[in-house]
Amino acid sequence: MPAITVKNIPEDLYLRLKQVARSNRRSINSEIIVCLERQLRSRVIDPESVLASARKLREKTAAHPIGEREFSEAKAAGRP
Repeated sequence: MPAITVKNIPEDLYLRLKQVARSNRRSINSEIIVCLERQLRSRVIDPESVLASARKLREKTAAHPIGEREFSEAKAAGRP
């Protein structure tokens, strides 16, 4: 299995990692692996769910079209 060495970890980050590992009854190494898995696996995007969300949003807003002028005014006003 590959190994990684992490250098120059800020002290406060290391102490927080150590505290979380202890509260989860894991070694620091195991806690790092769990953190990496959560971070990297949560980034997986399902294209079909994104498209479904976009379609729902279009259905909601179809009855309320915004013209170029209204769009520009809203941008200039900083959006409500």
